[in-house]
Amino acid sequence: MSTGDLFKVTVINHLESLDDNTQSRLYAAPATCLSIYRLLPPMAKFHIMSMLFYEKNVAIKDLEKWSKPNTRHLQIESLERMRSLHLVQLSESGKYIRLHPIFKKNFADCLTGNQAPDAFGNLDTTVEKHTVDLKFLDTFASTKWETILHYMVGTELSSTPSRSVLRLLKSGGLMEGNSDYAQELKITNKGFQFLLQDINAQIWTLLLQYLDLTLELQMDAVDVLNFIFLLGSLELGKSYSVSALSDTQIEMLSDLRDFGLVYQRSATSNKFYPTRLATTLTSDSNSLQTPSMAIDKANSGIDSTDSKQRQESIIIETNFKVYSYTQSPLEIAILNLFVHLRTRFANMVTGQITRESIRNALYNGITAGQVIKFLETHAHPQMKMLAQEKLDKKIEFDASNNINTATGKSTDAPMQHKLEILPPNVVDQIKLWQLELDRIQTFDGYLFREFNNQIDYESLRNYASEIGVLVWSDDKKRTCFVTKEGLKQVSNFSSRRR
Repeated sequence: MSTGDLFKVTVINHLESLDDNTQSRLYAAPATCLSIYRLLPPMAKFHIMSMLFYEKNVAIKDLEKWSKPNTRHLQIESLERMRSLHLVQLSESGKYIRLHPIFKKNFADCLTGNQAPDAFGNLDTTVEKHTVDLKFLDTFASTKWETILHYMVGTELSSTPSRSVLRLLKSGGLMEGNSDYAQELKITNKGFQFLLQDINAQIWTLLLQYLDLTLELQMDAVDVLNFIFLLGSLELGKSYSVSALSDTQIEMLSDLRDFGLVYQRSATSNKFYPTRLATTLTSDSNSLQTPSMAIDKANSGIDSTDSKQRQESIIIETNFKVYSYTQSPLEIAILNLFVHLRTRFANMVTGQITRESIRNALYNGITAGQVIKFLETHAHPQMKMLAQEKLDKKIEFDASNNINTATGKSTDAPMQHKLEILPPNVVDQIKLWQLELDRIQTFDGYLFREFNNQIDYESLRNYASEIGVLVWSDDKKRTCFVTKEGLKQVSNFSSRRR
């Protein structure tokens, strides 16, 4: 699962943990309805759109006709997710299903343009003395966020993150120490993993921790969540009035400024600007490619295409040598987590992936998969182009060899090929170095045993396997083990059978 998908699942899991009343209050805000819809998996989005403008309740038995048999597990998973969020409701007989009426009305209003005028914030059209444009907002946001990441990797800084940010880093387990003072905090294993995530996942990690702290401070969870989701629906480059915000939301502005999500000229300003970090919170679009992008563009005047190529600048050879075209101290510091750096030039660093450098990363909580994903994401465009050309040739070769010369038809099923951006020997060796340490694997989950008969056992085991939550089973002992995330679905299935 990509980190982009992972942060969506994490946010949805947080929403599922809220009580029924809080969830229903959230749906009173059209911007929140739109944001939650964006976070849902594709199958759930399909079900919502299918029922949105349908006036009657939908029969449960008819739902099976809405998807192909081989996607049944996706349908079950999406419906369970929608039920846990109370986006759908069952009739008293349990035979019919419908969308939550408040969600249905407000989401439909979003799509048809019938929402209240201030549903997506109040635009402030007053003219400022100093221009606040996209370039300024990107530079402000990246500077704020980069300060946090630089601090985590131990870069010497002229200014450190605010006390509220340090508290979040500590309470979220990203850093540890005996106090909230900057000089006494050290990065943790979880913090190293945090550094390798994409920026949206990083932001949501801190925002979810922020939500937990607001509950401790007895702030209204609905106000806090609605404002975060509202930011994800605002227009980049526009200013919005604070007059439409609640007291809780106005109090949040100072904290969100520290993250770089909003800009205010002063703490008492009557307007605020959402930055790119905020407007992409619930979308599939990337925010700033890296925290350094806006600064690089501002200083060098290069266009967005050139900037993107500069960020995807890592070359890996089959002899494990690494070349990274970058000037960013932050990117160099992150590379140093799992690469033995040897030489630094004006616009490039070189190094070597070694057994020792990977083992150091593994000891710090970074996984082989995270290292490989990071290197693939930031690989030089030339490496990606060559990998695509090689893949196309393999597919073409297999297609030509599988054609029967007499009938002109394919003789075998097409082979599945994978895009290999990195040298295969490098990828395999990184995985092997992790296997040296991971001789025992652990899974959080639940054990099912002592079934009344073989039929009950096989039904539950097959269902768990079908929806992808079965970890292990022993047919002789009628015992199976399912993941922690799959417990609810398997338990509901067992209850329905009883």
